Amino acid sequence: MGDLIYLYGLVPTNETINQSLPSFKGFEGEGGIYTIPIEQNTAIVCNLDSDQYSEEKIKDKVNHDMEWLKEKAFHHHETVMKLAKMFTVIPLKFCTLYKNQDSLAKAVQTNEQKMERTFALLAGNEEWNLKIYCDDQLLKEQISQSDPTIEAKRADIASLPKGRQFFEKKKIEKLIESKLEEEKNRVSEDIHLHLKEYVLQGNVKSNWSKDVTGRKENMTWNSVYLISEPKVESFLNEIQHYQKEMKEMGWQFEVTGPWPAYHFSNIL
Repeated sequence: MGDLIYLYGLVPTNETINQSLPSFKGFEGEGGIYTIPIEQNTAIVCNLDSDQYSEEKIKDKVNHDMEWLKEKAFHHHETVMKLAKMFTVIPLKFCTLYKNQDSLAKAVQTNEQKMERTFALLAGNEEWNLKIYCDDQLLKEQISQSDPTIEAKRADIASLPKGRQFFEKKKIEKLIESKLEEEKNRVSEDIHLHLKEYVLQGNVKSNWSKDVTGRKENMTWNSVYLISEPKVESFLNEIQHYQKEMKEMGWQFEVTGPWPAYHFSNIL
């Protein structure tokens, strides 16, 4: 029986000199979290039993025990959130494990230059997420009534036999669907480009399905931004402006943060 090293994140060693780590419970709720200084970087870790947390057992838990996954992923996220309020943190992915302190130290030392650049990027900055939703039906009606191409096609089929009209109307419905996606992408991209004026970096992520969001509206856009702390208020004000101006047209904006900078610090 031996111990594995569970890595939550890395912080600059000089930030730990004047601020000690509070008492946090570890992954299993028993042992505590502690630090391992590795030259200029300090790892925030806890120990796990290597027999209980073999690679095979972890994969089985992740794939078949959703309650366990939910509980442990929440623990990891909450711990990293607390650390991010105290230090400049490079957060690690859920269940980042090392066989021992030597293997952890080797990984950190190998990536030392990347980590130095990442800490410089993250210091004094915050990660924020923006999700944009749209009422597809409302936007379809707007497109159907205002698009000149669609109006022209309706006029063209008015004199056709009813049987032919049926098939042509189906084509118009498909055209409206296509125009809908084009409009959603156009509007979202314009907003994204405008918001990038206020941020250091901005990346686009995959949209979530309704099953994940639990909302009746489709997610139209999902983006993440790294913002300097003095610019956060202006960034949020811009989103509030969009929300106010576009709400009646079926658009909704969900902005959350600040988060640990997972999307701007993929190191190990």
